[in-house]
Amino acid sequence: MKLESSDWKKLQTTLIILGVVIATILSCITLAHQYQVAQAQALLNQQNQLSAARQRYQSSGLEKEMITEFLPQYQALINKGFVGEERRIEWVENLRQQHKNHKLFGIKYSIKQQEKYTPAFATNLGGFVLNRSIMQFELDMLHEGDLLQLTESLSGPDAAASILRDCEITRLSESGALSPQLIPNLHAQCELDWLTLREPASTQAVVGP
Repeated sequence: MKLESSDWKKLQTTLIILGVVIATILSCITLAHQYQVAQAQALLNQQNQLSAARQRYQSSGLEKEMITEFLPQYQALINKGFVGEERRIEWVENLRQQHKNHKLFGIKYSIKQQEKYTPAFATNLGGFVLNRSIMQFELDMLHEGDLLQLTESLSGPDAAASILRDCEITRLSESGALSPQLIPNLHAQCELDWLTLREPASTQAVVGP
């Protein structure tokens, strides 16, 4: 059957409508596919957020347990001056008091500027920063026990954290025998590290004033 031009004119409107319908159907299919993909992505995002929220909740529970368990020990370290700002006045007062308690000869001391300290024994501080302030002191002694008494007193159970790094002892008297008089026989020059642990900046921002 051969269509004449008059027939094509009659079918023109129908063909246009059919084309519009097909285009509309294709557009709907495309939009439906895009909507399905978007919904699937939104569902995946919600699942990821839910999973992250569960992990945060579980982590917060573990952190709460750890805080409850270790808070007394942590507070004790703060009270001793190991955590927080350095306490130079307390260090000096402690040195003077122990020197007086043991009735030692005169003592001279100085404290250098605080600096960051990374010893081999502290490889993982969990974000904390370890600092040290080097104290140099020297004193005359009747015998070596004077120095031992002083350093043991400075590192007592309730004292601030410190490490005796170096001591050089020289004899003031040429004779090996101790003098019967209370005069110094030895002279000690020592270096002592006063240690302080600084909290991470994020923690300070939360708990600070």
